[in-house]
Amino acid sequence: MRKVLVLFSHPKFEKSRANAILVDKIKDKEGVTFHDLYQRYPDFNIDVDAEKALMSAHDIIIFHHPFYWYSCPPLMKQWIDMVLEFGWAYGPNGTALHAKKCLNVITTGGSRALYCEQGTNSFSVKEFLRPFEQTANLCGMQYFPPFAVMGTHKIEDKELHDYAHQYDKLIDLLQQDIALLAVNDFSFLNDIPQLNTEI
Repeated sequence: MRKVLVLFSHPKFEKSRANAILVDKIKDKEGVTFHDLYQRYPDFNIDVDAEKALMSAHDIIIFHHPFYWYSCPPLMKQWIDMVLEFGWAYGPNGTALHAKKCLNVITTGGSRALYCEQGTNSFSVKEFLRPFEQTANLCGMQYFPPFAVMGTHKIEDKELHDYAHQYDKLIDLLQQDIALLAVNDFSFLNDIPQLNTEI
């Protein structure tokens, strides 16, 4: 079974109904390490060596965060800046993360319809996440499309629980190293066939 590290970053987690439901579903799964960055580093003083060891011990890295101003919250950005060092994560001798898989799990207040050329936000979620994709490429990681829960301000609890079930199922597929069919043909992992059929 592949080991999954969920790097969770939400500065107002206690106020997030959507993330509470998603996290509650997966945080205690076998083979999953749920790592709440704001809980671990309230002073933003990141233990780089400890974080590198954590990354090295896992096969799949999930950046789970709300979409803050088209990116991630500041602590996650600082984590990336400090932990993914030259000579370790990238560069001539930076091979520590090669062949690991990674993806973003995000929540947005805006609906899918707002994230396109014709929408209020002008660009797609995939376009906004290009820095994560290129970071993965630079570090020799395999980057998957995001798993996204969108329009969270208007979603009913039942739909949120359905998303949480999909998230749980996605982690199962990743842990079992099951090939995600035509994954790059989809803008969101939510839409892949394996998450939309009964087990």
